Amino acid sequence: MEMLSSLDVVQGNKDSLIDWIYSHQVLPSELDDDCRRCGFRGSSTIGAKFNPTQVSCEPYIPYDFGHIAQTYTGLLCLILLGDDLSRLQRVALTRGLRAHQLEDGSFKATLHGSENDMRFVYCASCISYILDDWTGVDVDKAADYIYRSQSYDGGIGQGPGLESHGGSTYCAVASLVLMDRLYTTFSSVELDRIRQWCIMRQQNGFQGRPMKPVDTCYSFWVGATLKLLDAFDLIDKVANRSYILSTQDSIVGGFAKWPDYHPDALHAYFGICGLSLMNAEEVKEMHPALNMSTHAVQHLEKIHLSWRSV
Repeated sequence: MEMLSSLDVVQGNKDSLIDWIYSHQVLPSELDDDCRRCGFRGSSTIGAKFNPTQVSCEPYIPYDFGHIAQTYTGLLCLILLGDDLSRLQRVALTRGLRAHQLEDGSFKATLHGSENDMRFVYCASCISYILDDWTGVDVDKAADYIYRSQSYDGGIGQGPGLESHGGSTYCAVASLVLMDRLYTTFSSVELDRIRQWCIMRQQNGFQGRPMKPVDTCYSFWVGATLKLLDAFDLIDKVANRSYILSTQDSIVGGFAKWPDYHPDALHAYFGICGLSLMNAEEVKEMHPALNMSTHAVQHLEKIHLSWRSV
């Protein structure tokens, strides 16, 4: 809705939405300053009580950990809704983030029992950028993990030795852009190989891997990667736009991954983002690395200025 300048639809519920998000901020205990479990949880399923103004987590609930992807999306939603982020416990969030980085430079999603891969490196990078604090990330190790994940064909996998994928290539490149490490991590030859791999993913729309069908969401994942690599003008925009619009449901609205398929929220969002990259009318311009509108990023930049002035 924010990309379509339609947040007025939820205008009357903005405050309650913001409160609901803050109620899922996992905070340190008053009796224990251990911040390793801090972040945002995805829901109250674990038994947490609704308390949007809480300053500590009491009583402690077993397995009540922040999730790195939910922390990322929670922060983005607060920004999109126009919140001033004043209720964030930024130090606790940063310390919690630090506890999720592994020795190889990757990040796991939760404190215990989680996979680790490029998706969470990206989430960690976005969280650090939004909080204007990179002390939760060992940037050298993270950049090295990304570098070692480039595959023989030029694309980037979820980790070293894994298959190249449009989503993980985006996460890797966007992370390096946010870290300001893109051009010090990869050589010009290596960057050209990433560009070539991405360009070759276009059929009419984009596919996520070789020999796979095209899918609406990769118009963003691969398209945004090319945007960040200053190679977006090399794509066939007419064919890409035509494919995205062919997946739109004319009855219920939204976009699907394929034509004549059921629309869903994920592909509706990334279809709109794919159109935004091509400067579609009535769609906001987006920031390709942070995966939100430039209008929202301007709001974040004002918050950063207020933090730095203290």
